[in-house]
Amino acid sequence: MSPVSTSFEPVIGLEIHAQLRTATKIFCGCSTTFGAPPNSQVCPVCLGLPGALPVLNQQAVTLAIRAALALECTIEPRSIFARKNYFYPDLPKGYQISQYDRPLATGGRVVLAGEPARVVGITRVHMEEDAGKSLHSGGAGDGEGTALDFNRSGVPLIEIVTEPDLRSAADAAACFSRVRELLVALGANDGNMEEGSLRCDANVSVRPAGRTTLGTKTEVKNVNSFRYLQKALEFEIERQVDVLSSGGVVRQETRLWNSDRGETTSMRSKEEAHDYRYFPEPDLPPLDLDPRWVESIRATLPELPEARKARLIAVHGLTDYDADLLVGLLSGGADYFEAMIAAGAPAKAASNWLQGEVRRRLKDLGVDDMARVPVPAEALAELAVLTDRGVVSSTVAKDVFDKMWTSGRRAAAIIEEEGLGQIGDEAALADLVATVIARHAEAVAQYRAGRTNTFGFLVGQAMKASQGKANPQVVGEMLKKALG
Repeated sequence: MSPVSTSFEPVIGLEIHAQLRTATKIFCGCSTTFGAPPNSQVCPVCLGLPGALPVLNQQAVTLAIRAALALECTIEPRSIFARKNYFYPDLPKGYQISQYDRPLATGGRVVLAGEPARVVGITRVHMEEDAGKSLHSGGAGDGEGTALDFNRSGVPLIEIVTEPDLRSAADAAACFSRVRELLVALGANDGNMEEGSLRCDANVSVRPAGRTTLGTKTEVKNVNSFRYLQKALEFEIERQVDVLSSGGVVRQETRLWNSDRGETTSMRSKEEAHDYRYFPEPDLPPLDLDPRWVESIRATLPELPEARKARLIAVHGLTDYDADLLVGLLSGGADYFEAMIAAGAPAKAASNWLQGEVRRRLKDLGVDDMARVPVPAEALAELAVLTDRGVVSSTVAKDVFDKMWTSGRRAAAIIEEEGLGQIGDEAALADLVATVIARHAEAVAQYRAGRTNTFGFLVGQAMKASQGKANPQVVGEMLKKALG
């Protein structure tokens, strides 16, 4: 495709579906645990069997209100559940219980950082139940067909609908990321997009620059990655510009992102779109909220991500990048960091450990959740302090950390039992320095001839010979003196 013409402007709005972090489903007592055997977490209510009546999960309402308040929405004193009627194999009742013209919350905004900051309006936040899951098998023969797993049927969701305020694919991805950050900080959602607990639909159109009327939109459905959302929208914007530039007409349709082919493909056209025939759910009363209860929930809101980032930067001297990582990308990272600080770790050292060795280990596990770290914050703080004091070198400290991760032992015990303490006594290092100078006469001659870049090589050789135990600062000073 050709580059996007500057004569066109994209207009983007998002619909973000977030699973609420409850132990049971929204209208029944079935578990919401991910990964259970197919159809092992179902009952007459979530299967929609005749005579089964839904009962609203109070914790789901609480988490939905927390999310709406954090998004600066107005909580409506009365909201109505409705039946959204459509047929799909993984929808056992033939309808989905959702909210339509009377949602839980309206208004609100998301603020995207930058110069200048961009404000994205929130149209509404409403509650609904999830559908089941279709498992398609390919190939010919007896194994061909579709299996249905209803474990997700009835899992509580909120849908966050933004205004069409976004003007680039990058900003759309940033908005999705910002919402995830908020929901995870609130404990309302686990942020696990790989397991389907957070996903996004994007509505996108293009129009000639300067126009205020909207173009014909397409919907990109079920994207569960910030990167894929950006790539899908970039492709779709270019596709629509190409269509209009060549005199064509953009069709209103739903499209899917194919990450293997790097393109969106048509799922259904406007003519095939459902008429959902919403009407109030007869088995559920209106949701009337006591304002005092809403305010009690507001009082429990934690420090929100942007405020926490600003505080970490101001109080601990972190960079914007460091604060973004701890608060946004590493789930539980800021809590762990502040626990390390409370245990005596220097701020920069604590941040470096989390960004380096801890994140490397989590990446090996394929997660970004600090709850999976077996080393307590106080234990890692102890190692950071010992390294800062020169008891162990940074190289040895990494080895000590690996042993802490696998064994559960404390840093001081490992260092003492295995004799890993750093050597900083000049008398103990004199023979080592002399040996390095004798063995690397050519590098020594080059240094004395003015090629000072060989100095780092000589320090490295000394550290290697000491198996990382020598204090590199002391070694450097002794080498400079010897090469004087």
